[in-house]
Amino acid sequence: MYYKFSGFTQKLTGAWASDAYFPQGLKPVVSTEAPPIIFATPTKLTSNSPAYDYAGKNKVPELQKFFQKSDGVPIHLKRGLPNQTLYLTTMALTVGGTIYCLMALYMASQPKSR
Repeated sequence: MYYKFSGFTQKLTGAWASDAYFPQGLKPVVSTEAPPIIFATPTKLTSNSPAYDYAGKNKVPELQKFFQKSDGVPIHLKRGLPNQTLYLTTMALTVGGTIYCLMALYMASQPKSR
């Protein structure tokens, strides 16, 4: 059985399925005209424009040659001073953090004297 809210009695009352799905006399409006086209602008054909015109020059082959040559330098240091600075900063923070954690564990393991 289907129910709908009666505005007159302020209670649920029995109803037909069509009345329960569309309460208060509202019926769905069926549009007879086609919906407007949202993307009405013409698209470019792939043969007219080069692919990835926004990306610029592809630098991947050059970087592959640069990073794959064997010159004895580790890959994380091949770009020079900026990479060395980042590497040393990371190592210093790692060692400093380890020392700080060990100090905190040592202080937490000691009983407080009153």
